[in-house]
Amino acid sequence: MRKLKNEYKSFLDDVEKNIKNEEDLTYVKERFATFLDVVLEEVDAIIDYKQEEMEQLENTQSELSQKIGKMQEVIDHIEKDIYAEEGFDFEIVCPYCNYEFVIDVDENKTEVECPECQNVIELDWTGDVDGEDNDLGECMGNCHGCHGCEEEENEDDM
Repeated sequence: MRKLKNEYKSFLDDVEKNIKNEEDLTYVKERFATFLDVVLEEVDAIIDYKQEEMEQLENTQSELSQKIGKMQEVIDHIEKDIYAEEGFDFEIVCPYCNYEFVIDVDENKTEVECPECQNVIELDWTGDVDGEDNDLGECMGNCHGCHGCEEEENEDDM
């Protein structure tokens, strides 16, 4: 703004030096002052408009930051649910004594011993809840202590 004031003063000094007629000088000064008022009003209007835009952008940015924060909380929660621990726990109910116990998930482990009755329980990590051991749905006879196959055969004989 200081530069503008200095330039305005320099302009008036230059006009006073070069215009000798007082009536013309007064006219030019008044006309230029009117023109400058219009220009400054437009500059003020532009500044006001830009300030409003900046406020809107700041508000929008604040809202987006809040939304991103909430989304990050949800993502962190999901991440904790998925990757809560390196070793996941798996609950087992012993088919022999109904004792419930927990083991760490280890897909390489194929069997576990019940801590209550010491019977060996086969682990099937495939998620096959029907007990089908092959594509035909037939028991392969590999179960420790499972008498289901024999019972099925006896039921068929009746």
